[in-house]
Parts: sequence; C-alpha cells; structure tokens
Amino acid sequence: IGVGLVGFGLFFLLFGILLYFDSVLLAFGNLLFLSGLVFIIGFRRTFTFFFQRPKLKGTSFFFGGLVVVLMRWPILGMLLEAYGFISLFK
Repeated sequence: IGVGLVGFGLFFLLFGILLYFDSVLLAFGNLLFLSGLVFIIGFRRTFTFFFQRPKLKGTSFFFGGLVVVLMRWPILGMLLEAYGFISLFK
C-alpha cells in the first residue's frame, strides 16, 4: 500500500508540474507521498526522520512549501519544497 501511495504521489506531482503547476494536483501528490512514506517506514520513524535536530531546516522548508502550495502559490511552494527535499536528503 505504501509503495502504491508513494508512486501515485510522484505521478500526481509530475502531472501537476506538467500542467503548469496545478496546485490541486501538487497538493494531492504531496499528501499521497507523505502518507505513503508513513505506510512504508512507520509513523514513529517518519516523525524521527523529519524532526532530527540537523534536519530541522530542511523539514521546515519542505512543510512550509507544502503549506504554500495548499494556499495556491504552487511555483513558490514547489521551490521551497525542492530546497527542503535537497536539504533533507543530502
């Protein structure tokens, strides 16, 4: 279930970007991606991963970008999310 949710999340993110940053598809893709991550590695490990002290900056940018996408500013939100994603997984 988790791999399917992550796959659909990435599909909706890609499709939202291809349709000139459609905010509804991007928000839906983000939510599916995060819920799939929770299903794959568990809630506690997901929470621990995102809220470690050295990764707090990346987490704040990633979730801040998610909030900005939900507020219908998709280009700025995706830029913030991309920076947070790179900062989290470097």
